[in-house]
Amino acid sequence: MARTLLAAPPAAAPRRGVWPLPALLGWGLAWGLYALLRAAGSQPGIAAAAGIVAGIVLGAAGTTPWRRIIIAGGFPLSLAAAGLAGGVPGWAWLLSLVLLALAYPVSAWQDAPLFPTPADALAELPAHIALPGGARVLDAGCGLGHGLAALRGAFPKAAVEGIERSWPLALAARLRCPWARVRQGDMWAADWRGCALVYLFQRPESMARAWAKARAELAPGAWLASLEFAVEGVRPSAVAACRDGRRVWLYRIGR
Repeated sequence: MARTLLAAPPAAAPRRGVWPLPALLGWGLAWGLYALLRAAGSQPGIAAAAGIVAGIVLGAAGTTPWRRIIIAGGFPLSLAAAGLAGGVPGWAWLLSLVLLALAYPVSAWQDAPLFPTPADALAELPAHIALPGGARVLDAGCGLGHGLAALRGAFPKAAVEGIERSWPLALAARLRCPWARVRQGDMWAADWRGCALVYLFQRPESMARAWAKARAELAPGAWLASLEFAVEGVRPSAVAACRDGRRVWLYRIGR
């Protein structure tokens, strides 16, 4: 039986003092990496490519698309403005695009970018979901493995699995979470049957598709959990509150 539906907590008030600290931090780290590589004797193109890729990865800290663009674009724009880009060969920019394509293949652009799950975001799930030991728990689109770690923290006796379309990210998640079974592949093409819980941190546009897949493949009594984004028009079985004010929407199949 599903637990009693919790009243949805009010949305957290925006922290006005935080921005633009993420942008300044992202730009500073990208420039720091560039300077470190140059001091170590790396070619300007290699150092610039590393800084650009670092900025793109750090851009995931942005809370809106425009903020992510600002964080990711700050380093290359400031590099050009500083007059240093003239010494960077064209292949360096091409290398950056190649690395980006490897991390985010075109087929994954319809899914959410790299959204790390906070370490304690799923801590309240055991209050609403009881899983037997060895139950299969899947992080659909596991990225670098932050969600895998959060799932393990919430359900230490579960068999935690992850699937990630980007092979560099899947490899990183495998190395970061050796106790989890991580596969490289398409979360939408993968078979969710046999999972007691499927967790995802996607985007609003993906939720209808995820709910349809969950209803088609998960057994009655299994759960779909979504950080921050609800399934429009579907009443959740429960809503768990995160410590940062966000919510985890919980849907039990066949309730």
